[in-house]
Amino acid sequence: MSITKQPDGRWRLDFYPEGKKNGKGKRIRITRATKGELIAYERYILDNVDNQPWLGDKEDRRKLSELIETWYNSHGVTIDDGNTRKSAMIYASDCMGSPLATEFTAKLFSSYREKRISGKLKRTERLDKVSPRTMNLELAYFRAMFNELKRLGEWKHENPVESIRPFKTEEAEMAFLNHDEINLLLEECANSSNKHLLTVVKICLSTGARWSEAESLRGSNVSKFRITYTNTKGNRNRTVPISEELYNLVVGKKTRGALFTSCYSAFRSALKRTKIVLPDGQMSHVLRHTFASHFMMNGGNILVLQRILGHTDIKMTMRYAHFAPDHLDEAVRLNPLAFNESKGD
Repeated sequence: MSITKQPDGRWRLDFYPEGKKNGKGKRIRITRATKGELIAYERYILDNVDNQPWLGDKEDRRKLSELIETWYNSHGVTIDDGNTRKSAMIYASDCMGSPLATEFTAKLFSSYREKRISGKLKRTERLDKVSPRTMNLELAYFRAMFNELKRLGEWKHENPVESIRPFKTEEAEMAFLNHDEINLLLEECANSSNKHLLTVVKICLSTGARWSEAESLRGSNVSKFRITYTNTKGNRNRTVPISEELYNLVVGKKTRGALFTSCYSAFRSALKRTKIVLPDGQMSHVLRHTFASHFMMNGGNILVLQRILGHTDIKMTMRYAHFAPDHLDEAVRLNPLAFNESKGD
């Protein structure tokens, strides 16, 4: 397609609305006084070429990977874990032979899932095989992607993974550190060559912050005896009080820009030196779990904890309810045996 200005000052449109097949195709050449007229005319012609219902739908030849890119550019880029989802789905697409989107079926994903669970397909050498929970996440990624593309008008077929049921999984164990382990960890962090590690760990233990939230703090996030977390997982800013001691430690580092450099690898090394054993996948959240568990064991309010942790759903926070000292104490007083004994008295 080209729009060119002619010697007489007018404009000419020259294009093939349906493309050229084998060097042939319907060609349109038209001249008008203004370029805008031709742009509008071209748009009108192309819209009508695509909108010919009597010819039936054109065959969708897009690959699954192309659909993933479309989803990411139109929606995934706006969500916090968009890159993570995109990478996981692109890897899955490659493992399934990079199929056309219309060839992606429940059976194909189920076969891929079985190979990942059994360890026949490894995304990283660090893990021999993935957990059912990981595959449930990938299933959720694809399901959400197709649902969103349908809403956007980018996908006109059924959701190919809608019928697949996720694996049943046990509730993940939430490891937390006791007081002796906390002191041991703080000692190893203090001995680390990373000058920011101890402060970041203390922030996590004092405020229940996610590691990424604490590590990415900027001077503007810290005010007197307060830390405000922004760009959080729940997309809600939250402010948590801190002690004067922690405040002085934080502002003593820097008051403007990024406060800390990356120190997660140093944390991993420090934790390894303590010989503390954690369940798989718990390392990055153990400090957050430790804060929440001790908060409830010390008599904290579950609704206050929800606000501190930034949970949008109270069900997430209720995982810590059993740590409260009086949790379900009524079971002792109101069970049928106790009730019969009290009546006998």
